[in-house]
Amino acid sequence: MSRGASTLIGAIAILLWSFLALFATASGDIPPFQLNAMAFAVGTVVGIANLLRTPGAVKNLRQPAKAWALGIAGLFGYHFFYFTALRNAPTVDASLIAYLWPLLIVLFSALLPGERLKWQHIAGCILGLGGAALIVTGGEGFSFKTEFAVGYFFAILSALTWSTYSVLSRRFAEVPTDTVTGFCAATALLSLGGHLLWETTVWPADQWQWLAVIGLGLGPLGLAFYVWDHGVKHGDIQILGAASYSAPLLSTIILIGFGFGEFTWAVGAACILITLGAVIASKDMIFRHKNAK
Repeated sequence: MSRGASTLIGAIAILLWSFLALFATASGDIPPFQLNAMAFAVGTVVGIANLLRTPGAVKNLRQPAKAWALGIAGLFGYHFFYFTALRNAPTVDASLIAYLWPLLIVLFSALLPGERLKWQHIAGCILGLGGAALIVTGGEGFSFKTEFAVGYFFAILSALTWSTYSVLSRRFAEVPTDTVTGFCAATALLSLGGHLLWETTVWPADQWQWLAVIGLGLGPLGLAFYVWDHGVKHGDIQILGAASYSAPLLSTIILIGFGFGEFTWAVGAACILITLGAVIASKDMIFRHKNAK
C-alpha cells in the first residue's frame, strides 16, 4: 500500500474522533472512566471480530513487551492524564493544552529516520492550533491561574503521551495493527480499575444512551485507534499531525448539526484557519499527486 493511501486511512481516525463529543454528550451522565471502560470494551470486540475473520491472525498478538508497553501507555495513559486534567483545571484551559499533541507530533516526527521537518508542516500546525483555540475558547480568550497548576501539568502530560505514542509507533512498524486489540482490552480493564477507585457507577438511562456508548466504542474509541495505528506507521505522520486540528472543528460542526450548539464567528474563522493549515501542511502530497497525473 502506498504512503498516500496509508495517510488517508490514518485520516479516518480524525473523522471518527470528530464524533467523540456527540456520542459522549448523548451517553448521559456516565462518569469518564466508566464510559472509557465500556467504550474500549466495545473497541476490543471490534478487534476480536477482525482476528476471528482472519485465519491465524491471533498469533499477531505475540509481540515484544516494548510494543505492548507503548500501546497501553499511549491509549490508557492519554485518557488517564486528560481526565485527571479535567478534574483539576477548567475544561477550556485543560482541553486547549491537551490539544498541543498534533503540533508535538509534527515536531517530534523530525527525529524519525527518513523524516524532515519543513516550513509548511510548522506553518500548518500553527494555523491549526489557532483554529483549535478559537473552537475551544469560543473566541473569548482564556487565562491560566496558578491554582490550576496540577490540572495544567496533567494536560501537558496527556499531550506528550499521545504525541510520543504516535511518533514512536513508527519504530514498531513491523508490529501488526491487530495488536491494538490487546491495547484496547488493557485500556478497558485499567479504566475499570480507575472507575472502581474514584467514581460512582451510573448506567445508561435508555436505549439511546446505550447506543451512544456502543457508537463510541465502534468509532472514536474503537476503529479510530486501528486506522490511526496504520496511518502513523506507514503514512505521512506530519500531515496526519497537522490535519488532526480539524477534529475539534468537525466535532463542533457535528454538534451544531444535531442541535447541541450554534454557528458563531469563531467557528467560521476556525474553519478557515484549520482548512488553510491542513492544505499548507499537505502541500508536498497534493503537488506530488498532481504531478503523477
